[in-house]
Amino acid sequence: MIPDEETASAQDLRRNIDLLKDVTLQVKVELGRGKMYLKDVLRLTAGSVVELDKMAGDPVEIFANERLVGRGEVLVLNENFCVRVTQIFSPEECLRIKGAS
Repeated sequence: MIPDEETASAQDLRRNIDLLKDVTLQVKVELGRGKMYLKDVLRLTAGSVVELDKMAGDPVEIFANERLVGRGEVLVLNENFCVRVTQIFSPEECLRIKGAS
């Protein structure tokens, strides 16, 4: 690729990203699921531990606007939880996975 084409390509990419700046996207990461009685939920306080159906190190599901889009792993960085994206699903994979669950 010649330099002028690289510059034009970078400009197109920047323009495309600018189109997405005002798009609202709800992202949710599901760490696991659990069942509790309502009386136990009402007793939860800061520091309470809620048992989930996933083990530490299991992959977590990543949803965008309520659609499963990938998987990741939970990390702790500077005392904050974060998620490293390890897998992004194609639309076909999303449909296959949704049908399997």
